[in-house]
Formats: sequence, structure tokens, C-alpha cells
Amino acid sequence: MGLRDFARSLRPGNDRELAATQYAGQESATDRAARLRREQQRNQGSKRAATQGTKWETADRARDRRGGTRLTNWRR
Repeated sequence: MGLRDFARSLRPGNDRELAATQYAGQESATDRAARLRREQQRNQGSKRAATQGTKWETADRARDRRGGTRLTNWRR
């Protein structure tokens, strides 16, 4: 953004024109924040599911090692 564009952006009442010309095609700050928030929630959900799966696998292997009471015992 040049000095002339910067000076033009300081004039009052020019917001709609700037949005239509200078900032056309750019993501707004609000849209960007919402997108990042959605991505973060999606990432946290997948991490949580992976952690739960790992805990279940660890417990299942420990039961197998102890010879727990399961319908199928793969060791025998």
C-alpha cells in the first residue's frame, strides 16, 4: 500500500469504496478468526479421539498380558 492509498484510507466515509476496490478478494479479519477457530476445534477433536483410542489399546494389551476374562483369548 503506497502513501497515497494510506492517505486515502484515512478519509472518513470511504470504507465501502475501499472494501470494494482495494480489499476485494481478501479474507476479512472476522472470517479469518472464525476459520482458524473451526480448524482448531477440528484438530482438538481428532487429537482427543486419538488419545482415547491409544488409552483403550494400552488397556486392552494389558488385559491380554494378564490373561483377563475375555471371550476370545488369542494366546491359546
